[in-house]
Parts: sequence; C-alpha cells; structure tokens
Amino acid sequence: MTLAAKVAVEGATFSFDRWYDYAIPQRLCGTIRPGSMVLVPFGRGRARPRMGVVLAVGEAEQGKPLKELYDAAPESAVLTDELLGLVRYLRDYTFCTYYDAVRAIIPYGAQYRAVTGEDGPRLERQITLRTVSCYQLTGKDTKLTAKQQKVVALLEGGRQLAGPVLCEAAGVGVGVLRTLVKNGVLAEERQEKKLEIFESSLPDLPKEIPSLSKDQQDCCDALTALMDAGGPRMALLHGVTGSGKTLVFLDLIRAAAARGRTSLVLVPEIGLTPQMIHRLKAVFGNRVAVQHSALSNSERLQQWQQIQRGGAEIVVGTRSAIFAPLDRLGLIIIDEEQEHTYVSENSPRYAAIEVAKQRIAYHGGLLLLASATPSIEDYHAARQGRFPLLRLTKRYNDLPLPKVEMVDLRGELAVGNTGSISGRLAEEIGKNLAAGEQTILLLNRRGYHTAAVCRECGEAIRCSLCSVPMVYHKKENRLQCHYCGGVLSPVPERCPVCGGSLRYGGTGTQRVEEELQSRFPSARVLRMDMDTTQGKNSHEKLLSAFAAGQYDILIGTQMVAKGLDFPKVSLVGVLGIDQLLFAQSYRAFERVFSLVTQVVGRGGRAGLPGRALIQTTDPQNRILNLAAAQDFEAFYEEEIAFRKLHLYPPFCSLCMVQFAGAQEGQTAAAARSFGQQLRQEAAGRSDLPLRILGPAPSTVAMLHGKYRYKLTIKCRNDRHFRELLRGVQQHYSESGYAGKISVSIDFYSDSD
Repeated sequence: MTLAAKVAVEGATFSFDRWYDYAIPQRLCGTIRPGSMVLVPFGRGRARPRMGVVLAVGEAEQGKPLKELYDAAPESAVLTDELLGLVRYLRDYTFCTYYDAVRAIIPYGAQYRAVTGEDGPRLERQITLRTVSCYQLTGKDTKLTAKQQKVVALLEGGRQLAGPVLCEAAGVGVGVLRTLVKNGVLAEERQEKKLEIFESSLPDLPKEIPSLSKDQQDCCDALTALMDAGGPRMALLHGVTGSGKTLVFLDLIRAAAARGRTSLVLVPEIGLTPQMIHRLKAVFGNRVAVQHSALSNSERLQQWQQIQRGGAEIVVGTRSAIFAPLDRLGLIIIDEEQEHTYVSENSPRYAAIEVAKQRIAYHGGLLLLASATPSIEDYHAARQGRFPLLRLTKRYNDLPLPKVEMVDLRGELAVGNTGSISGRLAEEIGKNLAAGEQTILLLNRRGYHTAAVCRECGEAIRCSLCSVPMVYHKKENRLQCHYCGGVLSPVPERCPVCGGSLRYGGTGTQRVEEELQSRFPSARVLRMDMDTTQGKNSHEKLLSAFAAGQYDILIGTQMVAKGLDFPKVSLVGVLGIDQLLFAQSYRAFERVFSLVTQVVGRGGRAGLPGRALIQTTDPQNRILNLAAAQDFEAFYEEEIAFRKLHLYPPFCSLCMVQFAGAQEGQTAAAARSFGQQLRQEAAGRSDLPLRILGPAPSTVAMLHGKYRYKLTIKCRNDRHFRELLRGVQQHYSESGYAGKISVSIDFYSDSD
C-alpha cells in the first residue's frame, strides 16, 4: 500500500490553490500527517521545489503515478489540529490561499525554506537561534582552587547558569569553566540563548492583585461563572476609562490558571504592550510570553517555542498573537475591542475577534471583549441578549471623570492666533508645568505641515506613486508619502506643475512640538508618532521615560490616546479633531467618539483632578459633546438609528472587493466585469439579499503606482454568499483580467 499526502503549495494563485497528491517515500512514512510542513516537486517537466502543507493523508489512487515528497519539517513544526482548522477557516472566510493562511499563523522565524544539499532538495529553518554553554554541578567532590570555589558556590542548590553570566558573577575566565568540566565537576550543555524581553525597565509593580471594588468583584464572579459553565462563552465588559478593567483581567487570568487553563490577552497597539506585559509579569512572572511584530525574528521564534513547549501559560500581544499555539486555552481577552488595528490590512484579511471566536469554540473557553467605547456591532449584539453585557460605571476608588472644556478656535483666529495651541490650552499647560504635573496632547497627524500647495495653480504636491499629498517633515527637510514612504529631498522651492511659489499648510506633531518648545522653553517635550517609534523597543523606552517623570508634555498620534496609565497626568488636550468627523467612512462618528473618550480618560487617574480641553471650530458638535461627557449610551442610540436607516452593520455585512492595476481604464473595466458577473449569478436568488454599489474609484485612487477601484457589497455573510462570491472569483481568475488586475476581498474593513 502506497500512502499519499494531499498538499496545498505556496505561491498558488486562486485558480490553482487546491490539493495535490504526492507519494510519501518510505523514509518519511510514519512522520507525515495532516499539518506537516513539506517540500514537494511542483510543476511539469523539471519540477521546482516548493513549500507545502499536508491537509490529509490516505491511500494513493491505484494506477496513478505520483511524484514523491522531497522532505518534511520536524515533528515540532507540525500544525496542531486546531491551527490546521484555522488554515481552512481563513481560506473560507477571507478568500486567501491555503499557504497565505499558514504564513499568517506561523511566525517567520518558525517557518522553513528550500535549500539544495548533497542529497537533493531539503528543508531548512528560516532562522536558527544562537546557543550558549550552560553549566551545573555534577556532584563530584574534588580539591578546588579559590577561583573554582567561587564558581561552585554560585551553582549550589541545583542552579544552572549560562557561561557568560557565570564568568561575570564569579570574576573568572572561561578557562576555569573548561577545567572544571574536564575534571568532571561541571556538566556542560548547549542551550538556546535566552533573549530578555521587557526585563531591563520592569517597573516596581505589586506582585499581588490589588483589592477589587464591589463592581469589579461582581464582574469577576459573573465572568468566572461563565468560564465554569462549560462550552464556549462570550461576554462584553463595558467600563468607563479608569474603571479598573485591567484588575478584572488579572483576576480572571488567575482564575483560569487555577483551573489548569491558559490565557491570551490582546491589545490594539504595540505601544500598549509594555504596560500590559509589566503588569502581567509582576503578578505571574516568567509564565508570560509575548508575541507582536516589533520583536526581532529571533525573539519572536523563541517566544513561540516557549508557548509551543508549554512553558508559558499567558500570552500577551497585538493582533497576530491570536495565533499563539496555546493548548488548554480557557480565556481570551481583547482589550479596546473596537479598534480597527485588530483587522489585518494584508492577505489574509482577518479580524482577530472572529479568529478568537473560532479558538474559543474549539477549546470551550471564555472570550471577553472589553472597552470604554465598544464597537456598535458588539454592543448591539450584547443589548440583544446574544451574550452577557457587564458594566463598570465608576472609576476605580470612585475618582471623578475629568472636567471637559470646549475651546472655540474661531475665537482664536479672531484675535490673530494662528498657532496650533489655543491661548486657553496654553494657559492650562502653564499651570500644569508650575504644579509639576504632566500633560498629554493628541494630534492624529504626524509630520510638520500636512501639505505643500501652489499659490498660483492650487495644486498640492502629490506622491508620484500614490494619489495623496506629501507631508512636510521639517527636521529631515523632506516631503514624504505616508502611504508608500516615497521621499522628495531637498524640499522643492517651486511648483512642479506651473512653477509657482509653494505655501505650506496644516499642522502635524512636529510643528506642535516646535510650538511647545517656543512657548515653554523650559518644558521637557516628548513626541510619539511613527517617526519617533521606529527603533528597537522605542515604545517601551519613551513611555518608561514619561512615566518616570523625565518629560512634562507628551504629544502624539492616536498611539497615546488609549490604554496608558500615568499617575501624574492631570491635563489632556485634543487638537485637530474636526477633520476626522468628515472622513469617508460610516464609522467616522464612532471613531471620533472613541478617540476623544479614550484620550480624555488618560487624565486624573491617580488622585489628581483631571481636566481636558478639546479644540474645535464646532464646539456645539453633538458627537464631541457626548464624548466629552463619556455618554456612550446616548451616542449608541443615535448611531444605531443611523445604521438601521441607511443599512449599515450590524444590520448587514459589508464586503469590499478591491481591484488594482497599472492602467486605470483596464482596472475600472475589470471591476465592472466582476460586478456584472456577481449581479448575474445573484439574479433570482431570494436567499441572497444583496446591494452592489459601484464600481467607483477608491478613496486613495492610486497606491504604489497602481490604480484602485472598488465594489461595495451590502450582504449577509453566510455560507451561501461566500459560495456565490467564490464562484464569481473563479470566473474572474479564468478571464483576461487575471494576472493584470489583482483582486482582494475584505469583509472587515469599511475603508480603503
């Protein structure tokens, strides 16, 4: 009997992303099973080695000649049944290929590549971790020199230490260790070098969970009961900013650990990861592992292996951590669950919350969504009774919410203040500086000026590859595209269209930083945006410095708006919020409400009275005033009525089909063809309620040199619709547009 493996290969397009049969050679029998990573010959004639994942194993079809597998990765690299199920889920729900799903689930360092050895093609790990010699006592008794005695003293009690650490602590050279090994006093073992993550600046936090308020304890009791109820459960925790949701998380994680279950905690931004890691490590120590994109490939691989081997009970990270290979998963916490960063912008275009639901269903655990400003869809579902809604309506220790004041910028212009900081906000910043208290300023635009516009023809200088104005960065003296990263340097002096003079306008974080330094020369100003957080562990270092009181004012983009907890922050300023109210998205009001609510909540969290100033040209704006009052219920009632009237989620699903190509006319034609085929296939299907809008140019009509068009489909995202869409996609892949115009399908994004 010949065994065959059914394999999905890497590099497949939609048209040939299917299972291929390969014979399993005798030397690999018994090691190949579903989830194995393999190397296969792919293609006719001189087949080239290609990576693949085994989806099934069975008897080979009689009389059918099969090529043999080249090689297989070790057993430790085999996808578990659960992760292999997630591969199938991602392909079905996000319209990616099998191997795209594999790449999303396994970090780069844990993946394999094809190499050619003496015995032919074989697999090799992308990254090999460095090893270090570790030493421990053997128990042999012999006469020792003074230096040797120092080494032995450090290893007593069964301790094991790495060579460099042992040499430094004992004040000896490596030759002393080698002599002790030669004499049989020490045993030497090569081990992977441990990479310390967020250890050097670990703050002094309590090792015990602080006492809970009655409301917090009631929430914990209800959630623990759900955890114990058996089967998958889900709940939404809605708590005002500063209500102590993190203490509830810690108590639940402790309860899960007591039941022999592991926990996964997701945060929306890398900048929030250090604070969460420090809090978890203070209570749970080395049982905590980390997964996010700011780690080096080696660090991420080591953390992945620690989780895979069962050495971590708790994992904390950003979106990609949802795939951490935790066993006995009993609790998933998604903090700030409304954030769009939980949705992947690249294939596979998944939503971490939806993947979390799959994992909780598999393990029979508890999924907890938490926020001061939950998504409208999730809050509506909870209000409809689909899962429990728990509330924390007061701040921890009954601290008051910050007092909020609207600053009318029209009055500032009337008195000649054209700067980014109003006189009223400057006055309050001055008071804070005098009192030794800290200030956070939010401006969701980086750079110095946001556009360079010609005084003669009115044209803005745009990126040559993207249909967006370039942003002026003063320190670097360059114009930069914030989409593709393209740069014009030095900055042009004349308009490239007509030769007219240029006028720079708009305000970014660099300009606010400069204005603060001019107004308050003695103030220590820290700027946090994409430009200042590129370096290794930059988020941790900057936030630690601010927490330690090394800076007086923190100015930043939305990365400073949520989740951060600084005791000395008593003043918050919101700048440039008006333009976000008119973004081209049905979620625009929801995002403004969430952003303002969250950043206002950063102030007054540890006894100091909090206050916030919102600068706007529309001080009577309903959304801003509801956010200032933290009145989520009133906002929800207005927003849900709007969604129902205009048929937006949660009353339908939105599917965005995006087309991109080098020629605009051809791209538009491809979008029209896809839309026509979809309408034709859906005609007469009463079980498929659809509204197809477009095609139309995307909001960013050109990106990376490709023209972009979109179809917007209001639908019901069920199996029948996905089957219909897959059929249309298959038809498209066989058309003349395939290979020239790329197509992507996204159920979770409302913008482009």
